[in-house]
Amino acid sequence: MVSEITASELRDRLDAGDEFVLLDTRDTESFEGWRIPGSVQYFYKPFHEFDLDALVSATGIQKDDEIITICAKGKASYAIAEDLESAGYNDVTVVLEGMRAWSAVYDHVPIELADDLTIVQIQRRAKGCLGYLIASNGEAAVIDATRHTDEFTAAADALGTPITAVFDTHIHADHISGGRSLATALDVPYYMGHEAAGRDVTHAFEPLAPNDVVEVGGVDIKALATPGHTSDMVSYLIDTEAVITGDTLFVESVGRTELQFGDGEAQTGATQLYDSLHRTLLAEPDSVTVLPGHFTIRNDGTSPATSGEPIVTTIGETRVGLDILSADRDDFVERITARLPEKPPNYETVIGINQGSTTVENETDAIELELGPNRCAAETDAGAD
Repeated sequence: MVSEITASELRDRLDAGDEFVLLDTRDTESFEGWRIPGSVQYFYKPFHEFDLDALVSATGIQKDDEIITICAKGKASYAIAEDLESAGYNDVTVVLEGMRAWSAVYDHVPIELADDLTIVQIQRRAKGCLGYLIASNGEAAVIDATRHTDEFTAAADALGTPITAVFDTHIHADHISGGRSLATALDVPYYMGHEAAGRDVTHAFEPLAPNDVVEVGGVDIKALATPGHTSDMVSYLIDTEAVITGDTLFVESVGRTELQFGDGEAQTGATQLYDSLHRTLLAEPDSVTVLPGHFTIRNDGTSPATSGEPIVTTIGETRVGLDILSADRDDFVERITARLPEKPPNYETVIGINQGSTTVENETDAIELELGPNRCAAETDAGAD
């Protein structure tokens, strides 16, 4: 009988460096657009004649290999696992619910800062989305929750700290926000920058003007207007320790600027972004920790970041280490807009859902809307993916 493994268990085995063949049965286009690092592709349709020789020729797998199969939903991978067992392969395991489940794998990573402040970086491994739990003096806030809000409540439960406030940095284009639904479920305030009202947000939120402060426990969360990626983008300064930068500033890049403004108006956003970076974020002390909203996931599933470890930098490290920040305004705008990266799939629909003007009918539709890595970073000649 075919063995089964969850996507989280697969993550643990990959992190442990276990040796096995990860066989992806999706079509070539799907595989090339988004996959797990190190996986091997062989397109397979259930209930078609199984050609073992073709499989071996294409993948090189041997009967003494441990094989783990994966597909989009867990159906084709289960069927090929059964075919492999029938062909004499004795160590075959299938990933339950396939890449859909892989898209919902998370890591909870503590960020070491002040003694009276706890920050947990909640990493969505396959998409590169980062959300945060901020806890101090018996209260917690959530910033940039994904729709898998149970990950954030679990992080709070692990600390024994109730969530008393929820924030979003902006209207997200690459994934469905869980901020509004989490705040509603917990009956706590939901905060966004006041410019979100100009983007036709239909659900209720508490608007934050520049430099407004919300106290959560013993921590001040200060709203910093940092438009550019979007007009409503807000970064959140956590006391004097850290700044959560959303899609304004990443560890190795900056935010793209044309998703809201349009390809023809990308320069408008780029100009705003330049000012947000130089007049606001880089005005903070070098010691302030930068906590970004995303990390890069390439189409082949690899990343310059290491999942399960803190994905952070500092204002000082960014100032000297990120080449694009040394450009003057005109050069910055030209470099940010010269190459527009591939747009996130279904981004207009996702924006509509996060504005509240569109609804997602069911979990299956939500999964399909979000499949694939985030594509929120600008491409520059400095190597931002």
